[in-house]
Amino acid sequence: MRISPLTASQQLSIFFLLSLSLTACVFILLFHRNLGKSGLRVSCLGLGTWVTFGSQISDEMAENLMTIAYENGVNLFDTAEVYASGRSDRQQLKRSSFVITTKIYWGGQAETERGLSRKHIIEGLRGSLSRLQLDYVDIVFANRNDVNSPMEEIVRAMTFVINQGMAMYWGTSRWSAMEIMEAYSVARQFNLIPPVCEQAEYHYFQRDKVEVQLPELYHKIGVGAMTWSPLACGLITGKYSDGVPECSRAAMKGYQWLKERVNSEEGRRQLAKIKELHLLADRLACTAAQLAIAWCLRSEGVSSVLLGVSNTDQLLENLGILSQMTPQTVAEIDALLGNKPHSKKESRA
Repeated sequence: MRISPLTASQQLSIFFLLSLSLTACVFILLFHRNLGKSGLRVSCLGLGTWVTFGSQISDEMAENLMTIAYENGVNLFDTAEVYASGRSDRQQLKRSSFVITTKIYWGGQAETERGLSRKHIIEGLRGSLSRLQLDYVDIVFANRNDVNSPMEEIVRAMTFVINQGMAMYWGTSRWSAMEIMEAYSVARQFNLIPPVCEQAEYHYFQRDKVEVQLPELYHKIGVGAMTWSPLACGLITGKYSDGVPECSRAAMKGYQWLKERVNSEEGRRQLAKIKELHLLADRLACTAAQLAIAWCLRSEGVSSVLLGVSNTDQLLENLGILSQMTPQTVAEIDALLGNKPHSKKESRA
């Protein structure tokens, strides 16, 4: 990937974002956090490829987005063997200071080309490395658990690809806390390598796992959280407040589930709350997207929030995160949402 200085138009866009507010919202070089309790340092915002390298945009735009993200402190780029039928991890990336991840589960149509068998973990990762034109990835994720594969086989296969130099760490995605604990226990029992991170959906309307279950795992076994969909598939931006626009993701083929979600009774209730959140964002002199991303980052154990963007305006807006999420703001959001989960300690009390 070519790393070049910001163009005049990109600099102008940054200046515009800075001018929005000098008090609450600022465009900053991103800070970094440890991935769980591992030694790997990742930017607090990462670039996810479910949109960025998908069929919605050109390869040229994808490369441009990566360049802008990198030059503004993003060092984490998340790929997978399945996104956009394999196109998402074909970008030519130089290793240097990047952290590259990939996911293994959905690889092809054949029975042996999906799941988490030893065969598919090894062959699927080799396929991703070939498309990425890399010798290794930093993190390989098991993209959901596989009930047909014994946990010991999964952990042994992940340990093997790490020992072979194909990956540095491994993690889980969409696993339950119980499944993650089982993987950790198997690793400790057989002197294997445990997972360091769980990828989980996290936004205003999806909270329990990241706020209740994962902090406990973080303290017990050091598993961090890398979260995705901070804008709830665009719902939080307000683009669906007056229906489903023709150019939106919910109007695209294969996203009927999103359209149904937007038009459901629960979706309408969420849109009503989003309107109030937009008013709060206006008071804080930031956008609703910036407020939502900052809200995700304030959660304990969250190492990085993955962004899905399709143009430079979206990326620059999302990088301009709220400079400070005060306890008062968090409390106001909790009161507005009315869905704050209770920890086990609070439940016992």
